[in-house]
Amino acid sequence: MELLTKDTFRTKIFDFEKNQEWKFEGELPCIIDFYADWCGPCKMVAPVLEELLKEYNGKINIYKVDTEDQQDLAAMFGIRSIPSLLFVPKEGKPQMAMGALPKQAFKEAIKDVLGVN
Repeated sequence: MELLTKDTFRTKIFDFEKNQEWKFEGELPCIIDFYADWCGPCKMVAPVLEELLKEYNGKINIYKVDTEDQQDLAAMFGIRSIPSLLFVPKEGKPQMAMGALPKQAFKEAIKDVLGVN
């Protein structure tokens, strides 16, 4: 699971300095976890994301953005509560979900939003 900075976000997800319209730069659909180390619900989501990473190995990527360290990036997406999870399909617009989702909700979003079985 890779930690994203503003620079790696621009190369792997979306180059917000170059493009006005959303254009996904990645090769696999992904989930981006906006979190903070002090956040209890974020700590509950972390092991679920680890399991999903193993289950969907090679089909999706999972990234993390530390909202304390990457405040500009969090502000760009209007992150007001954490965990916030951005589901980014290969085609189409990303969708945000908030709160500590149960594993089944992640699996449904991976299928419905990311188009991955």
